Amino acid sequence: MARVLLAYSLADPAGVGAARKLLGLASWRSCRLPRAEECWESSELDAILAGFREDTIYFDFLDEAAPGEVEAYIVLSRHSGGKPSLTAHYPGNPGPEAPYGGRPRELAHTWPRLIAALLRRYRETAERHGLLESFQLTLEATHHGPTSLARPIVFIEIGSSEKEWSLEKPHQAMAEAVAETLREGWEREPCATVAIGLGDTHYPAKHTKALLEGGVCYSHIFSKHVLDKLTEEVLLQAVEKSRDRVEKILLAKVPSAAKRLARGFAEKHGLTVEKL
Repeated sequence: MARVLLAYSLADPAGVGAARKLLGLASWRSCRLPRAEECWESSELDAILAGFREDTIYFDFLDEAAPGEVEAYIVLSRHSGGKPSLTAHYPGNPGPEAPYGGRPRELAHTWPRLIAALLRRYRETAERHGLLESFQLTLEATHHGPTSLARPIVFIEIGSSEKEWSLEKPHQAMAEAVAETLREGWEREPCATVAIGLGDTHYPAKHTKALLEGGVCYSHIFSKHVLDKLTEEVLLQAVEKSRDRVEKILLAKVPSAAKRLARGFAEKHGLTVEKL
């Protein structure tokens, strides 16, 4: 089992709420971590749970704060905008701008089996708590910071307004999804293939369905809104920064220029290209 840092912002009611629920799902003891305002450690989950003053998109310091044995970061976070939602995504800035943290044209390290395990467990726990009628469960395309960390990082979120951020049932569903992922271990999470996703909206229904129903595990997903800015260098990061070996590029309604980019890149790097 890999050791994980579960990080949240003390200014975020969704992250704090889920963290408090996690404290009731395992045995914890207090600990100390650089920059952390509060910290607990669980040998049962092989995890550290830590709250920081900074907003989550500015968690660029986690490499310095986390002990050396930590292998991945899971950020418990709120999501802003859109419908009430339960989401998971990687951080990264595919284009030349970085308005919400991180660096331009830089992608975070990914762990496809980890995000797959989290979203699949999130669906189960959300269903258990009767949330799927009022919340959409979805992947999100890659966006915002932090982008420069040396370890894989995934965000698991509750959206989309202060009302949803403060609800107890979504907090419980997120906490249970994380705890079950850690207990079961995600390193052997089933993957029919490991892919990069291109196309679809910021809430990519086709890629979400491919993960939940088709067994696909994803590295980065690039929505239709960034495809005109996508470069081979950014695609290469999505391959090289993946903890699991990327095998495919999956296309969901992408324009011809993006198809040419994907096919040319795939040919150079031994990947296959398929349409969803």
